[in-house]
Amino acid sequence: MVERESAAARHPMLDVLIAGAGYVGLAAAVSLKQARPNLAVAVVDAAPKDVWQRDTRSSAVAAAACRMLGQLGCWDEIQPEAQPITDMLITDSRTADPVRPVYLTFDGEVAPGEPFAHMVANKVINAALRRRAGELGIDIIEGVAVQAFETGIASVAIHLADGTSLDARLLVAADGVNSRLRDMAGIKTVRWEYGQSGIVCTVAHERPHNGRAEEHFLPAGPFAILPLTGNRSCIVWTERTEDADRLVATDELVFETELEHRFGLKLGELRVEGKPRAWPLGLMLARDFVAPRFALAGDAAHGIHPIAGQGLNLGFKDVAALAETIVEADRLGQDIGALDVLQRYERWRRFDTVSMGVTTDVLNRLFSNDFGPLRAMRDFGLGLVDRMPPLKSFFIRQASGLTGDMPRLLKGEAI
Repeated sequence: MVERESAAARHPMLDVLIAGAGYVGLAAAVSLKQARPNLAVAVVDAAPKDVWQRDTRSSAVAAAACRMLGQLGCWDEIQPEAQPITDMLITDSRTADPVRPVYLTFDGEVAPGEPFAHMVANKVINAALRRRAGELGIDIIEGVAVQAFETGIASVAIHLADGTSLDARLLVAADGVNSRLRDMAGIKTVRWEYGQSGIVCTVAHERPHNGRAEEHFLPAGPFAILPLTGNRSCIVWTERTEDADRLVATDELVFETELEHRFGLKLGELRVEGKPRAWPLGLMLARDFVAPRFALAGDAAHGIHPIAGQGLNLGFKDVAALAETIVEADRLGQDIGALDVLQRYERWRRFDTVSMGVTTDVLNRLFSNDFGPLRAMRDFGLGLVDRMPPLKSFFIRQASGLTGDMPRLLKGEAI
């Protein structure tokens, strides 16, 4: 890693500049540089240096993404801190119900010894990717935002907030769901809010979870219990926004009491670690993923409801497809920033992204209510799936990311 003042001097012309040093931006940089060491790749991030180390969130990393991280030389570092999800159960009930019948269960392996997903702290993923980026000589320019950019015939001129200017053949925006670069590029979005917020926190409990994940569909929205290493679990708790804001602002005793009503006492006494936070939930899909010398990846291209736990995995699919598209074009001597090259990436990712957005939207609307006839229908459907092993296997493969037209990195193969 180098100081940002030297980046322009070291790279008079970058091949790729990636805006955003989260796991999507870093994975994109590592994927490109590992496959094509001749490419000049740098990452710029608006967040202050080391702020990523204060990220207390965790993510479900599907089997395909684990294979990709293995191919990128990161999984061996991440795995000791990763909790395999060994099985999963789904219930549909009200908060006050004395018993929550289990309607659907899943075994957690897509192959012998390979769980369909692991739970990993975001900062662990980020640290492993940063270490690998350093090994590959990728510059990470921190604490400065992209202020503006102008697209030319052969390159894009990128102006940073500190006055530095860089030229690149391609600018990749991985700067999150509220991407400023997407707006600068004039790319429109389709979006709506759900009137819900997701409360995220980590809890410690007395008894082991044995790798079990649980999703309780409650009238206000899904309440997910996701296993972490040790006797700890990650809670992703959907509530109406006004209720979520009240809960995170209340004192610890009230919050833990409300949490206990939903979590239950099966794992013993609960203790919340850190301060719970709430994020508004909605659906956002970019109308275009690319423009001349410009591409969106991760949450900058799509933001979905966490009901299926696929946010990180959609981002890694973007990375794998974009990297493969760019690397193959570079090997053929094509212009990696040309619109016709970038449109291959857009065609590859658009259908999967829209499908996942629609699926999570329908699931959230279907299960975030207490309408009696609809509850009866969905519970019958869950029970039917539970009695059909081939269908359950299909859903596990979908959740693992091991379906469809997969980029090579998601198969654990080199580009």
